[in-house]
Amino acid sequence: MIDGVLTLPWWGYVAVTLVLTQITIASVTIYLHRAQAHRALDLHPLVAHFFRFWLWLTTGMVTKEWVAIHRKHHAKCETEEDPHSPQILGINTVLWRGAELYREAAKKEATVRGYGHGTPNDWLERRVYSRHAVLGLGLMLVTDVVLFGVYGITMWAVQMMWIPLFAAGVINGLGHYWGYRNFEVADASTNLTNVAFFIGGEELHNNHHAYPSSAKFSLKWWEFDIGWLYIRLISWLGLAKVKKVAPRLVIVRDKTRVDMDTLRAVIVGRMHIMAEYAKNVTLPVFKEQLRRADSQYRQLLKQARQALLREDNRVSPVQRRSLERALSQSEALQTVCEYRRRLQALWGRTYNSHEKLLQALQEWCQQAEATRIQVLQDFAQRLKGYALRPA
Repeated sequence: MIDGVLTLPWWGYVAVTLVLTQITIASVTIYLHRAQAHRALDLHPLVAHFFRFWLWLTTGMVTKEWVAIHRKHHAKCETEEDPHSPQILGINTVLWRGAELYREAAKKEATVRGYGHGTPNDWLERRVYSRHAVLGLGLMLVTDVVLFGVYGITMWAVQMMWIPLFAAGVINGLGHYWGYRNFEVADASTNLTNVAFFIGGEELHNNHHAYPSSAKFSLKWWEFDIGWLYIRLISWLGLAKVKKVAPRLVIVRDKTRVDMDTLRAVIVGRMHIMAEYAKNVTLPVFKEQLRRADSQYRQLLKQARQALLREDNRVSPVQRRSLERALSQSEALQTVCEYRRRLQALWGRTYNSHEKLLQALQEWCQQAEATRIQVLQDFAQRLKGYALRPA
């Protein structure tokens, strides 16, 4: 057996491999994803270049290509133009052939040119990182073998498969197929776990799609994003500056009128608002109708439940028919669905001024309070007190 410069117990090689792969996923989530693709934070040039150099050694990915593919994914999510949607291509294709899909997308010059703007274009990027991607992988292999001997070959192989398997496969695949959702966004994104450390915080994928420009992916108090922990650490060291995080809403007590502060909170925090509406209005009315229904209508309500909560573009024709039949037999459900659509329309329509938009929100609250549905009335009253928590 050929030893390397460093001789470790078996668990030592495992530990070092895990540390090295975590550096790689940190480079992806902090540098490529949050800083480059979404501009959620600025990195010190030394930190940014370290991440870029490390990715050259461990993945061979080109910053401009990765950023372009990811931005196109957000722009064309769950459509035929999405580079890696399991809803379109199938879960097995994305889960097991994610790296192939990435390479195919990277060959499309129109995608890279159209979505890859603002990424590094210095001498190193043009002459080394982009032109000689395989050289970095070879250098990493030599380094691993020199340091760890024959074990280094296995360690290198694990490093090489980490991103293709977990990022290109698991996140792009399962992250749009299986898991829980905090927000009913227009795509199929999910959170795979509420303790997001295995893949750098990328497991909180539904949260990210709800607020793409946020540097922090955890949004519930019980969620943990290790990528955000790394960002806070390098920010404390003065090596990063966070530019954007998801809005935090507060309720101002005894506030009885909708004003510009309310409007800003509702528009900026609309994902939170709609999640609250589903939890505090739609579901209570649904459960009340379910309690009162006979066996035949109860079965119909159960079939319509998903469609009742989903975005319209994610409702299948079969689900839509079930929903229409369920609504036709319940005035209360019709009302809460109609007010949900009207609330969503506030940020989907074009208004001539903020005053017009404010007036529309005021009218929505007044009319909601005039209904005979207690939970809808309570929500409208509570909505008046919403404000953005100061940064």
